[in-house]
Amino acid sequence: MNKHEIRQLIEAGLPGAQVQVEGDDGQHFEATVICAAFAGKPPLAQHRMVYATLGEKMGREIHALKLSTRAA
Repeated sequence: MNKHEIRQLIEAGLPGAQVQVEGDDGQHFEATVICAAFAGKPPLAQHRMVYATLGEKMGREIHALKLSTRAA
């Protein structure tokens, strides 16, 4: 798993989102996700939406993902 694959998964699951992913060790990543679908949702709900785009890869191929989210 690499940062480009993670970005593509998030963008596919959250159409229209602006996604930036950093991390080069193949397991630990940081992502900033800006998405209109986050409007009115608390941060925890926003994070759950992002995690849902990654499915079972979280905890397996992606060991850690530090998230920063906000509505567009």
